[in-house]
Amino acid sequence: MRIIISPAKKMKVDTDTFSYQGLPAFLEETAVLMNWVQALSYSEARELWGCNDKIAELNFDRFRYMSLKENLTPALASYEGIQYQYMAPEVFSKEAWKYVQEHLRILSGFYGVLKPLDGVTPYRLEMQAKAGVGGAKDLYGFWKDKLYKEVRGCGEAIVNLASKEYSKCIEGYLTEEDMYITCIFGEEKDGKIIQKGTKAKMARGEMVRFLAENKIEEPEGMKTFNWLGYRYREKLSSDREYIFSL
Repeated sequence: MRIIISPAKKMKVDTDTFSYQGLPAFLEETAVLMNWVQALSYSEARELWGCNDKIAELNFDRFRYMSLKENLTPALASYEGIQYQYMAPEVFSKEAWKYVQEHLRILSGFYGVLKPLDGVTPYRLEMQAKAGVGGAKDLYGFWKDKLYKEVRGCGEAIVNLASKEYSKCIEGYLTEEDMYITCIFGEEKDGKIIQKGTKAKMARGEMVRFLAENKIEEPEGMKTFNWLGYRYREKLSSDREYIFSL
């Protein structure tokens, strides 16, 4: 079973708490993207990132002095978004770290696919960014089916805990043979399940921690998830969608 999640925009450097184990699988492609961003002017980079000057200046400097092989932080410890805060990898047991290293994959516009202990450096490059690199019109075109093939591996079931921005680069290549299950966390309103961004991110992080702590090996095991008040709703779910509501 492979679990896919989105990255976070906010990142940190922490070379003391955990040691990274290996480099990302697509480091050559990442170097191409790094060189492309480094060739942009400040105004072009700021437009690409769609952020304020404070964040743009921070990331412009990051790319200017970037090294892909030095001063690296394990990917799961580097991201600081809500999903990662609720996942709380800093309190993982050794067995939980072993589980996520085997099963969890982080999708990234910059790195492609990351294992939790892959060494990374802070960057800003979202998958939906209009980055025309290597003849492609955007990053979906740049990566093509590489991320799908890396995640699918030898035919493992794929559990989707990623946002649509990132799951899109997997879903476009799925075949009838693939077992692909999307987890939806929401609240029932007028007979429909409504997802709210922050709460969904919290639940995705909690789900990863739940899976790791309980060493869940098959998608069926996710149905017992009951953290943050969420419960599996069998009548609303299907083979392709597992619905959890409050």
